[in-house]
Amino acid sequence: MDISNHRKPEEDIEITILMPCLNEAESLGICIQKASRFLLDNHVHGEILIADNGSQDGSITIAEQMGARVVNVPQKGYGAALLSGINASRGKFIIMGDSDNSYDFTALMPFLEKLREGYDLVMGNRFKGGIKPGAMPPLHQYFGNPVLSNIGRLFFKSEIGDFHCGLRGFRKEAVEAMHLQTSGMEFASEMVIKATIFRMKIAEVPTVLYPDSRNRSPHLRSWQDGWRHLRFILIYSPNWLFLYPGLFLIAIGVILGIWLLPGPQPFLNTVLDIHTLLYAAIMILVGYQSVTFAVFSRVYAINEGLLPPGPNFWKFFKYVKLETGLYMGGLLLSIGIVGSLYLFFSWGSHSFGPLDLSKTLRLVIPMMVTISVGFQTILSSFFLSVLGLKMMGGKSL
Repeated sequence: MDISNHRKPEEDIEITILMPCLNEAESLGICIQKASRFLLDNHVHGEILIADNGSQDGSITIAEQMGARVVNVPQKGYGAALLSGINASRGKFIIMGDSDNSYDFTALMPFLEKLREGYDLVMGNRFKGGIKPGAMPPLHQYFGNPVLSNIGRLFFKSEIGDFHCGLRGFRKEAVEAMHLQTSGMEFASEMVIKATIFRMKIAEVPTVLYPDSRNRSPHLRSWQDGWRHLRFILIYSPNWLFLYPGLFLIAIGVILGIWLLPGPQPFLNTVLDIHTLLYAAIMILVGYQSVTFAVFSRVYAINEGLLPPGPNFWKFFKYVKLETGLYMGGLLLSIGIVGSLYLFFSWGSHSFGPLDLSKTLRLVIPMMVTISVGFQTILSSFFLSVLGLKMMGGKSL
């Protein structure tokens, strides 16, 4: 079906139906035909845009012959193709979908209706709409997609049930405000995560997934692309990547340390002694470093526009300043040094003779931890102040 005779002036285009494409000659024509039928049957002023990622099988010729507009994208990757397509789109709204005929482009009206109601992002949900036999590998259907979607909901308090559905609609202005950057398959996660953290209006509609019409294997690589999604989710959640694990390690280290400071303690069929106390100290140090990394990464991400300030962000920096960090770090460092000197002179009073390590290390280890945390606090305060220069308009935190 040739859609060239049904084009409207650019200013009248309400919707762009965007399809990323890489050697999809077997199915692209069917998708364009269905998308064209949707526009005609529902009297929607729109365009069909193919973001071609270097096809060599005649896909471009098919698209052009059927009246679709083609934008060539030299940079490889699912996200790269879609970003170029979004930039080149002329519609107020964009509905993107894979060009492998796994989605029905005649059934886009629920997406458009939600967009007309004012939603910024409208996600398809394949688990609510139905997954036809053979449409999705069992590994993806029962493990990959549910696990990654559950992690995304937990980390970002999102209500989206299908983070990776390839059929979704959005306002062009909204997606431009997200400043999307990823070029690979993780683009799907980035859009949902940023829409969530920027508190955009999101809806979800049931979507049916059909077996694709290709004879070749899909471009998706299960484990590599799954890791890319998980990596992106972790990077965009400093709390879950750094803060919560750090606080957990500190809590375990402090509890163990307090328990073991008086002396060896029985545990099950053994006795925990100074060696466990040393591991408790390491937990505190590693945990504290992880917590400081959470703060650094949050400030950096906000500076770069990757994350918005949280509701308590400015309250935190109302009390946590360079001088506060220097004071607390200096206090801890002083306590550790004074305590270490006391231990040294106590040893000298015994003519620097042999030591009972089980007793002396119970005093040395806490002093080492105090010195390390104090010194790290001072350095972290200076580094945090440098990171905050841009945020505070040249004034340090």
